[in-house]
Amino acid sequence: MSDSIHFDPSDTVRVGARRFEQSPFRHLWETPETLMGVYAGRFYAKHIGEDVDACYWNLRRKAMLYDVPERPVEISGPDVVPFLERIFTRRIGDLKLGRGRYAIACAHHGGLFIDGVLFRLEENRFWYVQPDGALETWLLANSEGFNITVSDPRSRVLQVQGPKSFAILQGLTDGAITEKMGYFHSGFFVIAGQEVYVSRTGWTGEIGYEIYTQAQTDHQALWTRVMAVGAPNGMKFGSVASMGIRRIEAGILDSGTDFDLTTNPWEAGLGAFVELDAQEFIGRKALLAAPRGRRLFGLTCPEAPLDGYLIFDGTESVGHVTVGAKSPFLGRGIGYARMDSAGDWVGRELVVRADKGATMPCTIVDLPFYDAEKRIPRGLDRTIP
Repeated sequence: MSDSIHFDPSDTVRVGARRFEQSPFRHLWETPETLMGVYAGRFYAKHIGEDVDACYWNLRRKAMLYDVPERPVEISGPDVVPFLERIFTRRIGDLKLGRGRYAIACAHHGGLFIDGVLFRLEENRFWYVQPDGALETWLLANSEGFNITVSDPRSRVLQVQGPKSFAILQGLTDGAITEKMGYFHSGFFVIAGQEVYVSRTGWTGEIGYEIYTQAQTDHQALWTRVMAVGAPNGMKFGSVASMGIRRIEAGILDSGTDFDLTTNPWEAGLGAFVELDAQEFIGRKALLAAPRGRRLFGLTCPEAPLDGYLIFDGTESVGHVTVGAKSPFLGRGIGYARMDSAGDWVGRELVVRADKGATMPCTIVDLPFYDAEKRIPRGLDRTIP
């Protein structure tokens, strides 16, 4: 989600809420200091007046609860597998029931359209958890000749993230969730007497779970139960501000922020999720001839770089910052550098320039900033910083 960590609370405008969806949990966490954003047509909390660094450390050492605006979209029907293999750049037919898979979609010219996680709920029923973007319109526009249905399951998403998240989910499900539920595994479970969908995924680079409500979910009862089990484990609620810092550290990308239709998968470092020998997916012909050089990298600075800051090599502008933050763990500013051209940028010492002309040195680095093998979210590294 668009999660610039730096914002001016006074730089706001009044927005009518009719066309945007309010969270059913909003009244349970809103404060007078709440600053809202809009993502995937849904309002979400960018900041609620909390101590963001304290929430970051609580995420790393205990657990955090986030009410996120991700929007699951249901795709089902007899032709759903060939349809999804037309939409996405990797095989879908071999995705097992109760599993999720990161999948990207490209436009016909090979530019990145959207990314997200696809879950197989039933043989011919899938949910794609989309970020911001006109996914439903895109699916319908490309559905001719396929017997499929695109629908809104009216699901809201809570994320429980951090080293205590397993204990919390085990308690919430009366032991039904065990450590056998691996990374990107998912399934239906009962919490607070009602069925929800749970996946072992998240947007933080920590061990974590996502709880997906259904249309009939009693959101008040669910929230009350999650808080009752989470509190003894040190869980706190926070806006996406602390999540945003951690996702940058973990090298997790945001559609529309870090890449867009002008970026191909290899330029964004996502070439591993393109299976050119899989099927005739949208954009395949263009990608066969697309440049393979990388343009998106990490950068470190003495202080937090802001999105939009230009990156200079001497007097020449060579790129810009897409998102930045001050990492409490690394003790320095970090962010993503989107370079104007591909090249051997890692290790280069460059300069970041703010809008008002102030500059600071930066170093281009590879992503992620640490835990490249994802040992933390996979549960293989239980070290608590």
